[in-house]
Formats: sequence, C-alpha cells, structure tokens
Amino acid sequence: MKTRVKLTFPQHLIKEPVIFTMAKKYDIIPNIRRARVTESVGEMVLELEGADENVNSGIESLKQQGVDVELVEGDILE
Repeated sequence: MKTRVKLTFPQHLIKEPVIFTMAKKYDIIPNIRRARVTESVGEMVLELEGADENVNSGIESLKQQGVDVELVEGDILE
C-alpha cells in the first residue's frame, strides 16, 4: 500500500526523529516529496509504503504524538 499524507508538526516536535521512529517501528518506507521547516512549524508531504495495517498504525501513532495528518490525493509535485 502507498499512501500520500501531508504532515504538520507542532513546534515541540520539529527537531524530533518522528518519521524515522514511525518508519522503523511499523516497517514503513517513507519517501519525502516536499518539506518546509521554520522555527515554529514543520510541514512535510510523504508517500508511505508498507502493509495496510502498518501504514494505518504508523499514521495513528503520528496523530497521537500531536502531528496533524491529512491524506493527499493526486499529483504532489508542487
């Protein structure tokens, strides 16, 4: 399963290895398509690839940590 998501990180998570930890724990391959980080917020568009259950669990873990997760449809090459 491949899923495209837009993540918005709160300030306290910007410097934390949130994506690495999620990918390792749930056996997900993240592909960063776009990212923008400032001192107060981080935004990232990712493709997440893995088993359906793993990807869903990984997304849920991000939400529980305070990351805003939105599903992205269509072309993300902006």
